[in-house]
This record gives sequence, structure tokens and C-alpha cells, in this order.
Amino acid sequence: MTRYLIERIGQAVIVLWAAFTVTFILLHVLPGDAILIKFQNPDLGLGPQQIAEIRASYGVDRPLWLQYGHAIGSFLSGDFGYSIQAGVPVSESIRANLPPTLWLTGLGSLLAAVIAMIIAFAASLSPFAWLRALVRSAPALFVSIPTFWLGIALIQIFSFRLRLLPVIGAEGWRGLILPVTTLAIPISAPLAQILVRAIDDVATRPFVAVARAKGATHAWVLWRHVFRNALPPALTVAGVLFGELLGGALITETVFGLNGIGRLTQDAVNNQDAAVLQAVAVLSAVGFVVVNLGVDLLHPLLDPRLARKERVLS
Repeated sequence: MTRYLIERIGQAVIVLWAAFTVTFILLHVLPGDAILIKFQNPDLGLGPQQIAEIRASYGVDRPLWLQYGHAIGSFLSGDFGYSIQAGVPVSESIRANLPPTLWLTGLGSLLAAVIAMIIAFAASLSPFAWLRALVRSAPALFVSIPTFWLGIALIQIFSFRLRLLPVIGAEGWRGLILPVTTLAIPISAPLAQILVRAIDDVATRPFVAVARAKGATHAWVLWRHVFRNALPPALTVAGVLFGELLGGALITETVFGLNGIGRLTQDAVNNQDAAVLQAVAVLSAVGFVVVNLGVDLLHPLLDPRLARKERVLS
């Protein structure tokens, strides 16, 4: 297990370094200059010399390799630099905008898992063939719905027509119902598809027939024996989908006007604020790596054969 953990942590470090490097290069290759966007304004009355001093204070006048070395060293020490547009440390902007995004992604992933399990169990336990076929077709419909379109449709139906949930000025849990639902439905589709297929595969194995021969009910066998063995493939897909979950959260925040990382990213893109974009990209990569590392470590617990294999290899 120790060797397995070391290998996964090493892979995570390589992924984070690659994400940082690629993001840094892309942000410096793209045309535009955030300093000129903000300070080269006739109303400010700044001359070329003053703008050059500002560029020097942000360190953007140095060679690219020096900027890269300074940036990666600063990130390792927890310093994300300064936002050119806001004039404050990027860490403060991240800290202020991160909680709404964490709530949205956390509740969205939980609801997506619940929807996927409901679809999987309904597709296996329903006594009617037509209902099982209908439930199995639901994920294909969910995955084809764009996140922004779903959000607008939910606002139109539940806010404007039925007037059940507010959109403007909504606070607390009422303000999260529609955004969380918008985020969860597309994410639940691939989870449900993998879970249904895994349940169908596990249900044909000999130990399931033995459990049924002992008199266990179909629902008991499904929950006690089949579901646990069908969970690892779905768990792997859930880790991969975390990146899509983050992307969907950014779109959802824009649609519903939430002040989270999505709004911060949108403002940074509009103003070409490279420091903020670099921090958001790296933090997203950290979240993706941590979630997938957790998934990798859960696999040996769900499937003891993997734990025995790792002991043999070590």
C-alpha cells in the first residue's frame, strides 16, 4: 500500500507541474497586456515612463524564464501574486470567491450521485420492462443537455412561470436549489450509465446466483452484493468527471449570477489578468488531482483483490 501511495503522489506532482507550466506558457503567448488595459487610459494621465515602472513592479519586464522561476517558487510558498485589475493579492480574491463554488460543486456532486443511484436501482428493480427501458434512456437525454441551456430553462420554468424559487437576490438554500440541480443533472448521466452497465455485469456472476439460491430477495442481493462490486467503475468515472464538474460550475455561476470562482475567472479573462487565471487553473488542477488520488486510494478498500495485488508487488 505504501508503494501504491508513493506512486500516486508522484504522478499527482507531475500532473500539477505540467498544469502550471502549460498554463503559464499559454497565458504569456496569448496577445494582450493587462497592465496596458488598465493603465494606458488617457484619463489616468500616466506617461510611458510611469507605465514602464508599473511593469517593472509587477515583474513582467523580465525574461520569461525568470518570470517562470519566480512564479513557481511563489506558488510553492503559497503566494499567488497580485491581481492587476483588483490591485489586491490573488489569494484574497480566491479566498473571498471560493466558498460559493465549494458549496455548489459539493452539493452538485452529491445530488449527481443520488440521481445516478436512483436511475441505476430503478433500472434494475422496476417490475415493468417498459419502465426499465425508459429509465435506462434517461442518462442519454441528460448528457445531451447543455449546462447553460438547462440553467436558463429551469429559471424560466421555476422562477418566471411558477414563481417557486427566486433567482435575483436569493439567499441561503433557496438560492442554491436551481444552480445545484443545473450542475448535477448532466454530471449524473455518465455516472448512471456506468453504474447500470456495471450492475448488469456483476448480476451475471456466480456468487449472485448463489445468494439468490439461498433465498435472498432481489433487492437485498442488489444492495448487499451487486452494488458494492459495481461501485469501483463508477467511482473511477466520478473522479474523471470532477474536471467537468468544475467547468460546469463556472458556467452555472455565470448563468445564475453567483459570485464564485466562475465570476472571478470571467472578470480575469475579460481583463487578461494572468495572475488570477494562473491561480484558478492551478487550484482546479489541485482539486482534480486530490479527488482522483482519493478515488485511487478507495479502490483497494472496495476491492480487496487490489490490496492483495499491491502487497504481492511490493
